[in-house]
Amino acid sequence: MGNAMGQQAEALACSFLEQQGLRLITKNYRCALGEIDIIMFDGAIVVFIEVRLRRLGRFGRAEDSITRRKQQKIIRTAQYFRKTYPNYSSQTCRFDIVAYNGHDPGKTSPHWLTQAF
Repeated sequence: MGNAMGQQAEALACSFLEQQGLRLITKNYRCALGEIDIIMFDGAIVVFIEVRLRRLGRFGRAEDSITRRKQQKIIRTAQYFRKTYPNYSSQTCRFDIVAYNGHDPGKTSPHWLTQAF
């Protein structure tokens, strides 16, 4: 997410997840294969989190915008992260989505989908 609303949604998602007990590893991890918005620990589990923001309308909900192709890209990026940082390679991992549906993520409750794909 490059725009200001997207960055706001990522910051809100990170705060929300920290309130749920998750601990931040890094934000906006990038490599040649792609980007992961947030990487956190949930206990001993490494969680790769995609944050989505979408205005409600004819294109559906934010969480529905993550196509199979996008999922595969996130999975490949996560595999690269785990190879690059071997201390995370043996940890169990999962893929979550935090979605905001509406015009303003600050006025919208996050929809947290654990083990989304």
